[in-house]
Amino acid sequence: MVSVSEATQIILSNLYQPAATTCPIADAVGKVIAEKVHADRDFPPFDRVTMDGIGVSYYILQKGQREFVVEGIQAAGTPQKKLSDPSKCLEVMTGAITPEGIDVVIPYEEIVIDNGKAKLLINDFEPLQNIHKRGTDVNQGDILIEPGKILSPAEIAVLASVGKPDVKIKTLPRISIISTGDELVEVNEVPALHQIRRSNSYALQAALREMGIHAVLHHVVDEENAIEDALRKILSTSDALILSGGVSKGKFDYVPKALEKSGVKKLFHRVTQRPGKPFWFGVTNEGKSVFALPGNPVSTFMCFYKYIKPWLLRSLDLTPANPTAILASDFSFQPALTYFLQVKLEIENSKLIAYPKVGGGSGDFANLNEVDGFLELPADQNEFTSGEIFPYVGFRGLR
Repeated sequence: MVSVSEATQIILSNLYQPAATTCPIADAVGKVIAEKVHADRDFPPFDRVTMDGIGVSYYILQKGQREFVVEGIQAAGTPQKKLSDPSKCLEVMTGAITPEGIDVVIPYEEIVIDNGKAKLLINDFEPLQNIHKRGTDVNQGDILIEPGKILSPAEIAVLASVGKPDVKIKTLPRISIISTGDELVEVNEVPALHQIRRSNSYALQAALREMGIHAVLHHVVDEENAIEDALRKILSTSDALILSGGVSKGKFDYVPKALEKSGVKKLFHRVTQRPGKPFWFGVTNEGKSVFALPGNPVSTFMCFYKYIKPWLLRSLDLTPANPTAILASDFSFQPALTYFLQVKLEIENSKLIAYPKVGGGSGDFANLNEVDGFLELPADQNEFTSGEIFPYVGFRGLR
């Protein structure tokens, strides 16, 4: 067996190597960008009016003039006008280019306009008041977005502003999910007394979909040659496999042997943890990763969020979060294994507090509905005291 830290290190040493592809801006949200984006012009690209009002000369204001004849209007989206007489003013609109000869904008709230004349209601002014100078935010050529960033609506706005209808993004891996076991039937079937519906596959598929990955589901019966044949075929069209079930020491647990016969090199089998001890991981000569997870639902679930999600994030040059939480009550666990304790998370006095909800073991998938994640309790400790801080592996946002 390997330790949790050893398993993590091995997995993160065998990352998926994404290529780059072009994506329309309309479909790019949530994707990971694979190129630098530069400003194609200054931001703002001109001296921009920031308030509706009138534009006047600061020099004339300093001379004491407080009433101005309105000689026209500068609307947003129209070419720059010029103040023909510095003793007069122009009405100006938010977003408009600042007219030539104007270096102070006074909002409508601070003036009265009557019979074509604007009278000021204030006496304090500053040069460039309510004018956003060209290039004060960004200069032409500046880097606006670095590679390896998830594109949110904010980045989409930047892409649009610099005239990029298409953007290079990192390709996501083609992932296939394979369930094994003759006891499993499809979701829409009525199981016999000795059968259960397939749930792990759909949980894994949903977890991947949250990351923007659309995984393909497969099911294989508990027959060694059938598993081996299916693995060879599915590997040829996938960048990574996630298997659920068939990795322990039972007489029908054919997956480890079938994987190695299919050209997957075992890097570890069994981890000093609970749940999920029988976890198997290997790679092909082409660098494809295979995660063979125990079939118990809680084991499958925990292994995905502890190992596979960080592997995916690291593969895309993203940094996984490493939160911690405070244990809310004393807890004991005797075996010398890293224990992933199911917990419900609460925020109390700006701190994350983890309340244990053990459930009925690794087969009790219903208990996952009551918790938010797992608190990682170290293998070299048996007694865990309220107030101690441990790593937290979450699968749900705070409710």
